[in-house]
Amino acid sequence: MPMPCIMRMMPRVKRLFLLLAVLALLPVTALATNPEDSLLLGMTSVTTQRLNPFTSTEREFMSLTALMYEGLVQIDDDYNPKPCLAERWETSSDGRTWYFYLREGLTFHDGTPLTAGDVVASAHEILRLVEDTSVANKGPYASLRYFISDIQSNDNLTVVVRTSRPNYAFLYAMTFPVLPQAQVQADNPPGTGPYMADAFVPKDYMLLSANPVWWNGSVTVGQIMTIFHVANRDLVSSYEYSRVDAILTRSLTAAQYRSGMNSFNLTFRTRQLETLMMNNRAVELSDVLVRKAIRHAINLNAITSTTYMDMAARTDTLMPVGSWMYNDNAGHHEYNPELAREMLDAAGWIDGDDEDTIREKMIDGKKRNLVLRFFVYEEQENSVRLSTAHQIAGMLSDVGIQANVRAMSFTEARDAMKAGSFDLCLAAFQMDVAPDPGFLLMRGNTANYARYQSAEMDDLFTRLRAAQSREEYQMLLYQIQSRFFEDCPFMSLYYRSGAVLTRKMFTNARDMREPEVLRGVAESRRSARE
Repeated sequence: MPMPCIMRMMPRVKRLFLLLAVLALLPVTALATNPEDSLLLGMTSVTTQRLNPFTSTEREFMSLTALMYEGLVQIDDDYNPKPCLAERWETSSDGRTWYFYLREGLTFHDGTPLTAGDVVASAHEILRLVEDTSVANKGPYASLRYFISDIQSNDNLTVVVRTSRPNYAFLYAMTFPVLPQAQVQADNPPGTGPYMADAFVPKDYMLLSANPVWWNGSVTVGQIMTIFHVANRDLVSSYEYSRVDAILTRSLTAAQYRSGMNSFNLTFRTRQLETLMMNNRAVELSDVLVRKAIRHAINLNAITSTTYMDMAARTDTLMPVGSWMYNDNAGHHEYNPELAREMLDAAGWIDGDDEDTIREKMIDGKKRNLVLRFFVYEEQENSVRLSTAHQIAGMLSDVGIQANVRAMSFTEARDAMKAGSFDLCLAAFQMDVAPDPGFLLMRGNTANYARYQSAEMDDLFTRLRAAQSREEYQMLLYQIQSRFFEDCPFMSLYYRSGAVLTRKMFTNARDMREPEVLRGVAESRRSARE
């Protein structure tokens, strides 16, 4: 019977012992010679069947493929673009044509030389997935369609890209992984990264070993064995019973583990931005004073520290705090229920009679109560977002706003926001690697569920998408955040955080973030010496 079939018939603990036996059967070259050069990692994975990064859906799993595949450009600890497969680049004076020059002598894991044709074929496959109506999963790099209007190779080492967005953010889009042109649709194509897959059984395990000819030097951790788990409770149990050295998780359960002498809790930043979406066309929310009153009524510090157990990083704008993109002077969410009441008074929403604490207002000759439809969609394995919604509803009630919470599926909530048949909705958005939140704020754009309209904001984004230097781009991002805070079309709450629980300190990366959560494990010995 084939090994994968035997594996699926066994309980997980027995399978773990078998996996260790499998390691002993692998070639000596695939094994770390020193236990300290290896890492036994745990994570959840229940849907991934292939390694091809173009169709990845599980974010934790992408941390593994990020060790295998590389792009023309990579993002450093300061969130700046730096050379990767391309040793340098230059652009035309109008910023619409870019030339990327590949490093010489690069090869894929199977020994095939890397050429400009591989880069072109990889970009074409990403764009094909976007256009293919029969494919539901467009992949994590679908936003490439907004940046590339044409891509071709001048020679084996030169890639020429023409872009429809001649701006600084274009470089961030060039981080898409490069696969061999003959294998862009393969299940398990080779990459150029610091690690290569020696074995992969979906839902069970994957063994990565160091790429001996990696262009950036030899790595400090030579082998990574990953055991996949079905649920977070099983994952945490594996760590508690020392079945694995480290686990990668977004579960709030990780918050109970604190760093100590023999265990470390490392926080990583996700791209998941949580918002309180507000329908600006709803009668009750059309006045900016009401929207700002809601902002002052909500105690975000209490929510992040209790409901999220500090596994969320507050942001008063749409950009991650601590990065060069964040405008710390745009404004701060101030929990001030008394100010919220004053704003509601100024907007004409006054206290009801003694028997009714809900505020009311005469609109078109009829009395209306300040009652809002508050939608929230469920999360798998936990009810953290639903708990947050009830917590917010209680805070709004304290200032005279009745928010009726209704839990629904993701599809139902998305359809309600698209149709505009909601007042409030707790909604999460996966932010793109390119720092451009225009999809949430520009008139008529794909995720402008708030129905926000601002000619000034539209103009700022038009200028942002023409800015070619980081300085100009940053200045415009700052102005966008100031305008966002002043207009308060909706509330930006926090970026969700994840955790790496580990008994081995394998990284010194200053900025641990998705999907490159494990990139510190691939730090080359050469870089460490430097």
